[in-house]
Amino acid sequence: MVINTNVAAQSGARMLMDSSKMLGKSLARLSSGSKLISPEDDAAGMAVTLRFDAQMGRLSAANNNVNNAISFNQTQDGFLQKVGVALGRMSELSIMAQDITKSDDDRSLYNAEFTRLGEYVDDVATKQFNGVDLFSGATLDVTTDSDGTTYSMAGTDLSAGVYTTATASTIDTTANAVTALTNVKAAIDQLSNDRAILGANISRRTVLPPQWVSRSPHWGVVNLEQFVATFG
Repeated sequence: MVINTNVAAQSGARMLMDSSKMLGKSLARLSSGSKLISPEDDAAGMAVTLRFDAQMGRLSAANNNVNNAISFNQTQDGFLQKVGVALGRMSELSIMAQDITKSDDDRSLYNAEFTRLGEYVDDVATKQFNGVDLFSGATLDVTTDSDGTTYSMAGTDLSAGVYTTATASTIDTTANAVTALTNVKAAIDQLSNDRAILGANISRRTVLPPQWVSRSPHWGVVNLEQFVATFG
C-alpha cells in the first residue's frame, strides 16, 4: 500500500494536522487567558485591544503619579502636625513670659525653649520628599489620566514671612513676649489655612477603581462595558 495515493489517509492526516493546530491555539488561549493570540483570530479586535492596552499602561502610570502625590501631601501634613504642636507650645510660652511674677531669669528659661521650638520649625521648612522640597511653596502639576490631564497642587511655604517672623521672635522681656504672641498667633492661623489646602489637595485626587480593568474573554485585557461606563 502506497500512502501517497491513499486519499482516505491523506484526508485523515490533514484533519489531524488541523486538529493539532486548533488544539495548540486553545492551549495558548488557556495559558494566556486571552482570546486574541494573533491578528488572524480577530484583526479588528486585535487593533482595538492594542489601543486599549496602551491606554491601560498610561492609566496605570497616572495612577502611580496620583498615589505618589497623595504620599507627598500626607508627608507634608505629618510635618505640619508637628509644627502645629511647636507653635502651640510657643504661644503658651509667650503667655507665661508675660507673668508679672516672673523674673527676667525665668523669662530667659522660657525664651530658651521658645527659641529651640522656632529652630525646629525652621528646620522643617527645609525637608524634602525624594529630593523634592516639601515646603518651598511651589505649585506642582500632577498628571491624573491617560491623556496627560494635570491637576495643580497648591504648595505650602514654611519660609513665608508669617512663619519666619514668629520663629525669629523672642520672649526674654514682657514687651517682647507680647509681640511674640501676636506673631505666633498669626503663624498658627496661616498653618490652619495651609493644612486645609493640603486636605483639599488629597480629597481632589481619586484613584481609578481596579475592578474595571480585568481579563475579559472578548477583548483579552479590557472589560469593555466598564471601560465605556467609565470613559463614555
